[in-house]
Amino acid sequence: MKSADPQPVTITLNDAQRVSGLLQVPPEARAGYVLAHGAGAGMEHPFMAAIADGLAERGIATLRYQFPYMERGSKRPDAPQLAQATIRAAVQEASRLVPEIAFFAGGKSFGGRMTSQAQAASPLPGV
Repeated sequence: MKSADPQPVTITLNDAQRVSGLLQVPPEARAGYVLAHGAGAGMEHPFMAAIADGLAERGIATLRYQFPYMERGSKRPDAPQLAQATIRAAVQEASRLVPEIAFFAGGKSFGGRMTSQAQAASPLPGV
């Protein structure tokens, strides 16, 4: 299956905060993955890009996104409450942008942990 190029998107957290994202939807995508980065490297890190490319080759769309601290250029991760709000906004945006496929969510290290905690606290809509 042919891969697709990532397209920039903006994810709105609230009236004052937005973060960047990259949506990669291969032709005939059959599912999607909302992919959170780890604490030390953002969504454009080669490792994150390789995951998205590999999934796209297998018919899985991805939405990679930045946490607010990474968007600001800070090295200190966001508090769990803000990280989880970001995850919820990313999941909602993925479902809005590509409503015809089902999404699951996870990530690398910090991003995976925050996604799991968000899901445990209150199920992520549509995941």
